[in-house]
Amino acid sequence: MDRLEYFLSLLEKNPNNPMVHYSLALEYFNKKDYQNSAKHMEEYLQLKEDEGAGYKVLAKCYEEMGQYEKAMKALEEGIEKAIKHNHPSMAEEMRSWLEDLKRLYSF
Repeated sequence: MDRLEYFLSLLEKNPNNPMVHYSLALEYFNKKDYQNSAKHMEEYLQLKEDEGAGYKVLAKCYEEMGQYEKAMKALEEGIEKAIKHNHPSMAEEMRSWLEDLKRLYSF
């Protein structure tokens, strides 16, 4: 059983476990399956307050799928969470990325 199968089996047993959704999001992300990664990261973010890192993964998924408005929204939310949880360097990293996206993809 590989890691993806393992986390899927855990999800069957406990579909509301935020850490299983987070783990699945990362596994799918590593496989470049951005659609499933985003789906599980969104579920994780609904179940648990994140400190910012989950929003970075979600934004990258959206960016890779060409959904730039959603990527920018995820970054904006992630910046708020990073600031709230005292992660200024993470907030600055996301702020810089957000500005790059705005320059490249805002119409």
